[in-house]
Amino acid sequence: MDKKLSKDAYGGINGKDYVPYVSDESKSGGNIAVLIIGVILAALFTASTAYSGMKSGLTVAAGIPGSIIGSAFIAVFAKHKGILAKNLVQGMSSGGESVASGVIFVLPAVLLIGFKITFLEGFIVSAGGVLFGVGIAALVHNYLIVEEHGKLMYPESLAISETLVASEGAGESMKFMGIGFGIGGILTVITGSFLNVANNVISYVNEKFYKWKFEIEVNPLLLGIGFIVGMDVSVAMFAGSILSNFGITPLIGYFAELGKEGANVWNNPDVAINSMQVTHIAGSYVKYMGAGMMLSGGLIGALKLIPTIISSIKETLNAKSSKSGESSSIESLILIGGIVVGFIGGFIISKGNILMAITASILSFFLSLLFVIVAGRLTGTIGTSNLPVSGMTIASIVIVTLLFVVMGWKNTENNRSLLLFGTFIVTAIAMAGGYTQSQKVTFLIGGSKNEMQKYFTIAGVAGTAVVVGTILLLSNQLAATGDNVAFALPQANLMATLTAGIMSGELPWVMVIAGAVMGVVLFLLRLPVMTVAIGFYLPISTTSIILIGALVRFFVEKVSKSQQEKDARVSNGISLSSGLVAGGSIVGLIGIILQVTGVIKGNGPSGFAASNTIAFIILIVLIVATILPILKAKYIEK
Repeated sequence: MDKKLSKDAYGGINGKDYVPYVSDESKSGGNIAVLIIGVILAALFTASTAYSGMKSGLTVAAGIPGSIIGSAFIAVFAKHKGILAKNLVQGMSSGGESVASGVIFVLPAVLLIGFKITFLEGFIVSAGGVLFGVGIAALVHNYLIVEEHGKLMYPESLAISETLVASEGAGESMKFMGIGFGIGGILTVITGSFLNVANNVISYVNEKFYKWKFEIEVNPLLLGIGFIVGMDVSVAMFAGSILSNFGITPLIGYFAELGKEGANVWNNPDVAINSMQVTHIAGSYVKYMGAGMMLSGGLIGALKLIPTIISSIKETLNAKSSKSGESSSIESLILIGGIVVGFIGGFIISKGNILMAITASILSFFLSLLFVIVAGRLTGTIGTSNLPVSGMTIASIVIVTLLFVVMGWKNTENNRSLLLFGTFIVTAIAMAGGYTQSQKVTFLIGGSKNEMQKYFTIAGVAGTAVVVGTILLLSNQLAATGDNVAFALPQANLMATLTAGIMSGELPWVMVIAGAVMGVVLFLLRLPVMTVAIGFYLPISTTSIILIGALVRFFVEKVSKSQQEKDARVSNGISLSSGLVAGGSIVGLIGIILQVTGVIKGNGPSGFAASNTIAFIILIVLIVATILPILKAKYIEK
């Protein structure tokens, strides 16, 4: 076989006539070894995505790194299964990443409104979303994957498929991922919760006249994300932070100093308005403008989806009812399981309110059905990395919130139930994107649709246990609010702000509305509203290091002498950056586990180790350690 996909994989042929990369009769790539490898990688990508996503507001698609790591493991433990096994492992990696990227959008919001979550509640609503999302997406598999072949390109599926068939590059990519994991792990041990012997935040704050703050968190995880997402996203996010920290904060600070005695901060009565410091301004006022900006960005995105929703439903209904290829009862069982588990979860989280359990569950099923189809179709156009999950989630949450308000369910306990119903919806949406992307890879490579469905679902359910466990483990840190928190949780904070505000009315609505107006202005200027809004909301310490990661990539591209050399270096840089993300998040999570269990205890850095200077030194070491392996590698011109 040639080490590349045929041109027919990119279209120009009817999907039913497409000949896959593996065209012999045996389509099975699974066995117990493949299943174990897949579950382990799914768990790792779930934990990594949960940790990094809650910290940065961005998630990194797991398909390509999953295919690279999976290729190495399959070569050792299941070599005879070949590329079909590698495909299953990358699909399971995507399943773990998908469930985490969905759950972290909403579930932590329960902690932010002051409530606890039990493992059973978090697991059952999330697992229900996994099963329902996969089940609905499976119903439209033939239409999305086969009938629309060449029309829906599934760009990331093509990239993953090319990675799988180009097996000669897997060793090099694996090497760079290992280097990145080592760099990320070592620096996180030194500066994070493991040893915490060196300061990693460069900080400058001005409290006089023009109040502002500039910080850089020297974090390998965040630098890796910056390299992966590139300049456009990083600059847009950093622009939002500049507006927040050097535009809005000083303005509020100026007017606050003119305030009369006796006027206090709305959510902190111990602090007088005219004596607010930067941290009070950011935590009590600016963040709500950021929430308003994200809200307008999400609603604008949802409105822009209306034509896609209508066309998706029309084309799905008009699609040929006959199925091509395999069919089995597994997809029906998964869908029925999603409905049953969803209803059980609805009754558990409704705390005895039968009417709430029935009406909110039915509405959640309807919204999930609608947006799962949209997510599957949009994945075919723009891939999962660019899937507007936030817009679909915000639209769904607003509709469910309005149901709760109309029915009179407006206390904080009801808000908790509302957010758990929202967790079901967002999980279904996120799973649909990852599932259709993985099934398109399976179609192109020549694997078994049913086998991928089973393995992907297992990965999703296993990932559910991991992401809920991670959130519970970090619950104390996640519940913290205000400025300079360990985990910014931009999406979950938005969900908490949105639902609590609509149900209680107790919010600084002027700030929220002002932020929403700023979002509309960004839209009219044709700027990426949600990206700028997330940067506005996140600490500038986060967006600045993400920008530095993008600048590292820009430097690597500029010093390359040819297009081929640039492509090779960027590819290796993305592999190394994936390692930075994995190393930083996994080691950081292990450190927190050891702290919580009392195995390690640290008092934090002191003296020179706590200074800005040591943070600058660590930053230089991180940048050099990232660039050197990429530039020193030998590239052969073809």
